Amino acid sequence: MGIRGMVESYFHHFNAGELARMSASLHKHIESGGKLCITLAGAMSTAGIGQLLAPLIREGHVAGISCTGANLEEDVFRMMARPYYASIENWRSLSLEDETKLFEQKMNRVTDVCIPEEQAVRELETHLMDAWKHASMNSIRNLPHQYFFEALRSESMMNNCDGDRQSSWVYAAFELDLPIFVPGWEDSTMGNIFAARSLEGHIKSDCVLSGIEYMKKLAEWYQAQTTPLAFLQIGGGIAGDFPVCVVPMLNQDLERDVPLWSWFGQISESRPSYGGYSGAPPSEKITWGKIDAKTPMFVVESDATIVAPLLFAYILNL
Repeated sequence: MGIRGMVESYFHHFNAGELARMSASLHKHIESGGKLCITLAGAMSTAGIGQLLAPLIREGHVAGISCTGANLEEDVFRMMARPYYASIENWRSLSLEDETKLFEQKMNRVTDVCIPEEQAVRELETHLMDAWKHASMNSIRNLPHQYFFEALRSESMMNNCDGDRQSSWVYAAFELDLPIFVPGWEDSTMGNIFAARSLEGHIKSDCVLSGIEYMKKLAEWYQAQTTPLAFLQIGGGIAGDFPVCVVPMLNQDLERDVPLWSWFGQISESRPSYGGYSGAPPSEKITWGKIDAKTPMFVVESDATIVAPLLFAYILNL
């Protein structure tokens, strides 16, 4: 029995039932000619979501992705240096001394896995610095992810990749020139490094375009879509809040007449009672002009590192 059959046969109630209903509805949306806008927050890239997101992109089901700077870079880190990662089985019981030892070994921990500083972070920095310096010297200004795409064109970088590029969603997006939106990119390891090198005077800070430019690109992209767009929010934060707002911005601030998001699904453990935007239920978005009462809406309150792979595998019929 495949994943789709398993979900349909055994996922009937509570969050499992909601996942089954969400999966069937999203599959119907795609089968009817619709596409997906996916948002990524949290550590989904380090969790290996690219293993299923990359084929979803290559199948043509994804129209665009909004992600945090961490998800952009950590997918590339994984592609470059996966064999050098360290799994931490007893991560809940690590002592402060254990954490200090990992720091001294230059192993950056994300829950139960450590990202190697030298083989991942510093190696990617080398290639991005080449792109940033070239842009600074030639008065070129690009969006953050475009410099990542430029690095992926580098033979020297790709020849030194020790991970699996077929499991990289960023590489799949690069291959297909898929639109990526990275609001708040400076809140990331590479964003911090970019700021540091700017402070040192090695590069010009204005060679990287701002988040306002991302919103303008997002508006152009949304208006150019010819198929109904589903909005799948994995986690919350700026990655989800930023792109969903393009619809009311176009309709209310620019007084255009664009369609609302055609479908909305959310995977999150955030609770609305805490007042966070990440936990806001889909119905609240009706009041902001993002969706309406007829929009199919789903919320799975569970671990996105479990739910998202099941959802993607259902769509891919694995």
